[in-house]
Amino acid sequence: MGIPTVDAEAVVAGVDPSWWSWDGAHGGYAAALALTAVRDRLAARGSEPRPVRTLNAHFLTPVDERPMHFGTDVPRAGRRAAVCAFTGRQGGDAVLTGAAVFGRGGAGPAYDAWPAPAVPGPEDCQPFALPRELAAFARHLEIRPATGARPLGGGERAELTAWIRFADGRPLDAEAVVILSDALPPALFALWTAPRPVPTAELTVHFTDALDTGPATGWALVRIRTEHAGSGWAIDDSAVWSADGRLLALARQARIIQHGDRHDIQDSSEGVRHA
Repeated sequence: MGIPTVDAEAVVAGVDPSWWSWDGAHGGYAAALALTAVRDRLAARGSEPRPVRTLNAHFLTPVDERPMHFGTDVPRAGRRAAVCAFTGRQGGDAVLTGAAVFGRGGAGPAYDAWPAPAVPGPEDCQPFALPRELAAFARHLEIRPATGARPLGGGERAELTAWIRFADGRPLDAEAVVILSDALPPALFALWTAPRPVPTAELTVHFTDALDTGPATGWALVRIRTEHAGSGWAIDDSAVWSADGRLLALARQARIIQHGDRHDIQDSSEGVRHA
């Protein structure tokens, strides 16, 4: 990932082209850059460190390889929570906007309605490679489907579940979890047999207290499913669990279902393959 730096006016992040997806930077990667930027901005203001609770990102146009300048605003920084809004610009044009909420933990009830699904462990699942011409970012990940559903498998349910870990062994901190929440293909791909662009218009990630004491490590179990699709739009929900079954985050995104073929789109028999 590009490491943002703080100057007097904005947080500047380099965009790594190896994190490409279709015609621009991977949405989860771009949102993770924004999270690091607002965290660094709060630190530069002298705010006490707090775990991130939510991140919301609106994608205005594809993010390209130019440096991204994050302008930030902190409308509130209280004793318990801080809110930081951001706008990412490339060449002066806004490409990404949103906000993050950071908050200290405290005493309160515990409840978990999202237990990790009962699936084989990663050692019992086969590696699976996404097509590099559509998902260059996948080179950074090892993906092992945990159920029989496959992208472009012509299935009956718009849901994909897989074990995922980073190729460089990076810990599963909040930024990594943002990437993982958007790492699997759109869940509609489980129904289709040929790809089409389904870019994210908006992504919201809610983080649990499992990250309060530090990042998880190793494998994560990720599930994405389409809750509704119609009129050219889809709503996808995803969940990220640690290898020991702790829920790390829940995410929801609004996607645009585009039509038309691209010259480098291949049929599933060629475009999606086992490693």
